[in-house]
Amino acid sequence: MMKHNLLTFLFACVALIAKADDGSMLWLRQQPVNKAVVTAHGGGSVAIAKSELSSYFKGNRATLRLDASMPDNDGFEVREQQGDVTILARRPQGLLYGAYEVLRRQELGWPLATRSVPTFSIRMLNHWDNLDGSIERGYAGKSVWKWEEMELTRVTNPHARGLSPRQRALLLRLQQYARANASIGINGTVLNNVNASPKILSADYLEKVRWMAEVFRPYGIKVWLSVNFASPMTLGGLPTADPLDANVQQWWKKKAKEIYRLIPDFGGFLVKANSEGQPGPGDYHRSHADGANMLAIALEPYGGTVVWRSFVYGANHKGEDRVKQAVSEFKPCDGQFRKNVILQSKNGPLDFQPREPYAPIFDQMKQTPQMAELQITQEYLGQSRHLVYLSPMWKEFFSNVRPSRLVGVAGVANIGDDANWCGHHFSQANWYAFGRLAWNPELSSEEIADEWLRLTFTQEKHFVSIMQGVMMRSREACVNYMMPLGLHHIFMFDHHYGPEPDGYKASYPLEWCPVYYHKADSMGVGSDRTAATGTNATGQYPEPYASMYENINTCPEEYLLWFHHVAWNYRMKNGLTLWQTLCLRYQQGVDEVDRTVVAWQKMKPYVDEQRWREVDERLKHQAENAREWRDVCLGYFEKFAKNNK
Repeated sequence: MMKHNLLTFLFACVALIAKADDGSMLWLRQQPVNKAVVTAHGGGSVAIAKSELSSYFKGNRATLRLDASMPDNDGFEVREQQGDVTILARRPQGLLYGAYEVLRRQELGWPLATRSVPTFSIRMLNHWDNLDGSIERGYAGKSVWKWEEMELTRVTNPHARGLSPRQRALLLRLQQYARANASIGINGTVLNNVNASPKILSADYLEKVRWMAEVFRPYGIKVWLSVNFASPMTLGGLPTADPLDANVQQWWKKKAKEIYRLIPDFGGFLVKANSEGQPGPGDYHRSHADGANMLAIALEPYGGTVVWRSFVYGANHKGEDRVKQAVSEFKPCDGQFRKNVILQSKNGPLDFQPREPYAPIFDQMKQTPQMAELQITQEYLGQSRHLVYLSPMWKEFFSNVRPSRLVGVAGVANIGDDANWCGHHFSQANWYAFGRLAWNPELSSEEIADEWLRLTFTQEKHFVSIMQGVMMRSREACVNYMMPLGLHHIFMFDHHYGPEPDGYKASYPLEWCPVYYHKADSMGVGSDRTAATGTNATGQYPEPYASMYENINTCPEEYLLWFHHVAWNYRMKNGLTLWQTLCLRYQQGVDEVDRTVVAWQKMKPYVDEQRWREVDERLKHQAENAREWRDVCLGYFEKFAKNNK
């Protein structure tokens, strides 16, 4: 009897272990079959592609072949014959992307033959990781880089002899990171925060960056660095960082030479200048073009690029509507930047809100190459505590800004050292969706959700159908329980998590205060950005948008309070007043989260115990938080609306 009980206990333990899943495998859950004979010649990306197919391809044969007749990009072609495949590409990394596409299609049960070319040449993650291991707007633990633990070595094989356990663990994690990114076509990573420490350019840190570049290189990923514009003063001891000063120019040229000697394929610099207290050319009464061009000249001999952020507001724009300031700041510089400078702008004109109209700077800068900056980490969308699928938001952006007008896209990463990488298991979907849309923005949000669910959880149709619907409704639900009808930036100060519509601090810049944006009074609510009576932010848009947003009768209701100060008793398209519709939208957001909680309860048979429990806990918290948003916001706004609703 005792022996039987012991066996029962052991079987139960094995079953429990089998049901535990910390999410660390992401969407790369293929089991090795070690069946295929793979023919390939070359190291680096080709060797990685060969290894992946040798381990996971279920056919008998695979051939990887470079083809100089194909277009000079990262694209590939897969040919299939009786279950065997040949992958063709002009570049080695194209063969790697082709191999991952074969494995994705194999897992999803799709035909293997395909041809694919990326829309954007730059498909990049922006990490806001600090050198002390913290992450600005990071919600999944500390940085995966572990700068303080990095023991310098030229070894990039985690199975090599002589590695310490700490080295081996770090190297394995970095390779997992690179593999995940390569599997969705991401080809660049900015390692550090745009609020950059000058120390990243010191010799000690550049050696660490060199090692990381060697780890990432076989996966087709270039490393980039955010740089502090005042680095010549901090590191070089110069009395100025004036971009027109010859000594400053020489310092950057010398630093570029040092970097490229260590990292020949270094991508370039990402720069946040004269924004939120960061130094920049404006400190010396120079233009953004002056600053960017100085760095561009330093990088140009090596093929490097300067990505210059347009997120600049405040000091030089007192009294100007914040959503207009990027255009005011940068339009005078259009056409003045060197050819290896790219302007990187957020998708909306404010700051990664749950919903914004697209940023008009994409229309206004006609002679300057541009990239879109999307935020994967959910700074203003419940962070990693809420299930909010971001692909529909990004698709909204691409419906207004044609991808052909952009040279690249950057995503502010949501990656940390949590076991599941992203804090919330469903936040992994946003990392995956960013990569897929960076490769092909024509993919639908439904398609991407279907892929991710099937690759990450199960192929079970009932589960996929239910949870795909949940994901597709989640962003709209978040907008409704946080800031419906065009309300924006009514978060608590600093951490941007909970609601604070009454937020005002005299010690803060007015543009950081929620009351600056909603402008609620006894007559109505919303920001008047019309040409007729407001700030004329509508005037920064081309037609037909300018006229559409200007007219309260044609302005889409999802942007109504973004562009108009609207009376509480204004009659909406549903026949209800603005106040009644506001109440309805907040309740609809809460109701949708409640339905999600119930739906997830029914998914328990399809999901391992650990991931089911961890998602369930976060969904219940999200439901509580959605109620807090509804109650705090409606309680606050009713004080103004009570006599006129």
